[in-house]
Amino acid sequence: MKRHAVVRSATLHATLVLSLLLAGCGVIWPRVQVEDNQPPLLPEVIPQPAEATGSIYRAASYRPLFEDHRARHVGDTLVVQIVEKISASQSSTSSVDKKGGLAAGVTALPGMNAGKFGRANIGATGTNSFEGKGATESSNDFSGTITVVVRGVLPNGHLLIAGEKQIGVNENVDVLRFSGQVDPRAIQSGNAVPSAQIANVRLEHRGRGQQAEAQAVGWLSRVFLSLAPV
Repeated sequence: MKRHAVVRSATLHATLVLSLLLAGCGVIWPRVQVEDNQPPLLPEVIPQPAEATGSIYRAASYRPLFEDHRARHVGDTLVVQIVEKISASQSSTSSVDKKGGLAAGVTALPGMNAGKFGRANIGATGTNSFEGKGATESSNDFSGTITVVVRGVLPNGHLLIAGEKQIGVNENVDVLRFSGQVDPRAIQSGNAVPSAQIANVRLEHRGRGQQAEAQAVGWLSRVFLSLAPV
């Protein structure tokens, strides 16, 4: 009996020590690296024909003298005014109601008294009903500015832009990525363009560091959640 008590006590102490070690490892935050090796995604650029040499006029270095600076060529910068607001809602209601009844009986048979069939009646009723309701609502609001770089020019003159902004404060890093396709005619004064006039927009805003780790579910909790039947 004493031996079992000693084994149980040792098991409890080992479990407690292991739990403390796991908890201690969870609060040792790794150092966050600001750099990221994942560049913004861009559509495939069709290669342009080689430019003829020997001419005084070169389209690659053309800059209008009487026009505000605007992005035109690969390597030029462009200010994107991000104003994205999306809201959606959906609701559905369904109901099913079904009722049925059955009755049967025997009143008389030849050669037998009719009073003997007083309890020979059979009746059954059935009711089936279902009602379900569902509602979904989503709302996203994002605003800000980011300076992007022209990464390519399509044959129709549209610019393929992409940029990234990283802001690190203490042990937290916020990363903002933006890419898309813009028509040069949509560029406004000040070399700026609103995000609503940019096609194929890919906007990503993520955080890395202690705040992001605090919002994530631990690996042990994920194991229990995956095994839970409900």
